[in-house]
Amino acid sequence: MTKLHLITALTALCASAAQAQDPSITTGAAETTIPTLYECAGGRPTAVGEITAQDGTLWTVPAETQFTEAPKAADLYNECNDVRPSGTAEVDLSAIPVIDAGGSEEFTAYLFGDNYFELYANGQLLAVDAVPFTPFNSSVVRFTAQRPVTLAVKMVDWEENLGLGSEKGRGVSYSPGDGGLTMLVTDQDGEAVLLSDETWRAQTFYTGPLTEAECLSTDGPLRDSSACEIPRSNDGSSYKAAHWEVPADWFTPEFDDSAWPQATTYDNDTVGVDNKPSFTNFPDLFDREGADAQFIWSSNLVLDNLVLLRRTID
Repeated sequence: MTKLHLITALTALCASAAQAQDPSITTGAAETTIPTLYECAGGRPTAVGEITAQDGTLWTVPAETQFTEAPKAADLYNECNDVRPSGTAEVDLSAIPVIDAGGSEEFTAYLFGDNYFELYANGQLLAVDAVPFTPFNSSVVRFTAQRPVTLAVKMVDWEENLGLGSEKGRGVSYSPGDGGLTMLVTDQDGEAVLLSDETWRAQTFYTGPLTEAECLSTDGPLRDSSACEIPRSNDGSSYKAAHWEVPADWFTPEFDDSAWPQATTYDNDTVGVDNKPSFTNFPDLFDREGADAQFIWSSNLVLDNLVLLRRTID
């Protein structure tokens, strides 16, 4: 092994070791701290809670967010604001302000997130999702930046049953939902410069509901819940969840995500978007020929509820 290869291997090993972390396990429901974060006719209740883990750590569920104070992303499609274009031709991009994230090159990001996103560019928070839970919406963010542009996205699969990663559905009171993000970034000429695909990095920080914590497989930065049952019932009071601390600098260009797993891609049918006009009205954005953005998430679309995603535009 050459000296360069040895240094590279040691660097990767150190990064992996630094991100190795045992999960903090909670049991049962969280206490509601914010009963109504957001309201919209036809939307699910959007609340926030806190729960104390077995190790004494206090966790905010479904996640700590900047929804109340951060600027909201402009609407591509949003029933709550009565923005319902039938296609891209009805969207006036010139009416959407351009956010200065440094540099002079202009980019436009189109996002459909299930459910909530916070979008950063080169360490600066650009905007957050205007609708944390439902109805499903889509967003557009225009910004300028200097290449390389490190994009970081916090994704939250919101929940009705706080601390239990679940909601009413499929005929039961406790049914875990799924997540997913599809995203297209274009330059000022409308050409695709970045898609959501398997080249992104993805890491989970909240997994549940779990019938038992022992089903989790953790090895360094790997947090694998593929062996865990996906529980659905009318009594989730004994369900557990796993939590990991989010690094304070996870959204910065300097953060080392090399040990994070690559994102897993999912097709439209798996995520279930065929009946959502906030997605289907824009095939030229989200299913563009020759530049088809994929739905991405961590390795478990259903049980992983807080997922951080990163990718750089060179």
